[in-house]
Amino acid sequence: MLFEMRRLRLALLLLAACHGPGPDLDSVPLGTWGGDEAGIVVSENEAHVHIRCTLGDLAAPILLDARGAFDAPGTYNVDAFPIDRGIRHPARFTGTTDGSRLVLSVRLTDTGQVFGPVELRLGAPPRMRVACPICRR
Repeated sequence: MLFEMRRLRLALLLLAACHGPGPDLDSVPLGTWGGDEAGIVVSENEAHVHIRCTLGDLAAPILLDARGAFDAPGTYNVDAFPIDRGIRHPARFTGTTDGSRLVLSVRLTDTGQVFGPVELRLGAPPRMRVACPICRR
């Protein structure tokens, strides 16, 4: 009996791991996500990202695959602070989420420069150590 219960528990754990973020999560949830030196504000039509004193934008919804992973195009500004030079680079925003935790990286497709990975939590405030401005909602 004990052996069968262990087998059932293992089967349930494996089944849960195969389903990724859950059956109802097909895109990154809306709201403010915060973490150390980073934040992302996801609305119905767009998402705005800060990693340290850089910033970027991408279209929303940010669609997820069955594992909770995403890979979306957007633009990124590495010179946003202290003087915004207005140079927007093409970028890929990649990461994973389970609906409450999000791991995000940004790669500029023209230079190969990478920002992140950073870990964010839904509903948590972005925590910036440097006095660069960050958008919040």
